[in-house]
Amino acid sequence: MPYDDGIAQILRDDLSATPATEKKMFGGLCFMLHGHMLCGTLEGGAMYRVGPEAYEHALALPGGRPMLFTKRPMKGFVECDLDTLQDDAKRAAFLSLALSFVNSLPPK
Repeated sequence: MPYDDGIAQILRDDLSATPATEKKMFGGLCFMLHGHMLCGTLEGGAMYRVGPEAYEHALALPGGRPMLFTKRPMKGFVECDLDTLQDDAKRAAFLSLALSFVNSLPPK
């Protein structure tokens, strides 16, 4: 299934000040930072890699829910729907957690 260009552009705009790169994966578009998955498009929303330590905090944010991959939650990854993505403050909160986690990892 192709990814939503509108959602991809929202993420591109949010990441314009970072050296993030794009990579097509799992039928969507992922944004990589220093070789690590940071965030990406999903059908009807986006996912953010917040890491295991910030996972519960991210789930408590308005609009956050577990990312299900093959019907199993992926600890450290959350997803949000289009309504959440349209709120700049909510989107920024998820991105901040994801950037914090991915920047803590050694570059690949």
